[in-house]
Amino acid sequence: MQRVTIFGRPGCGFCTRAKELCEIKSLEYRYIDIYAEGISKADLEKTIGRPVETVPQIFIGQEYVGGFTDFEQKVAEQGL
Repeated sequence: MQRVTIFGRPGCGFCTRAKELCEIKSLEYRYIDIYAEGISKADLEKTIGRPVETVPQIFIGQEYVGGFTDFEQKVAEQGL
């Protein structure tokens, strides 16, 4: 699987769960703290191409996956 990119923020339980899932499944990932990096929801909307209400926002390679639930389902579908 290509590298997972997780856009999240401190104190976000689903962001933590996404990182933990990557670690459990030995997936290479990059976590980007949107607050520390100065990334706004509007910036994420431009990247994703749709309104962003919550984090995490997760990509696998260049493919937008969605939030934690979508990511968890994608990992399960790929049998990882």
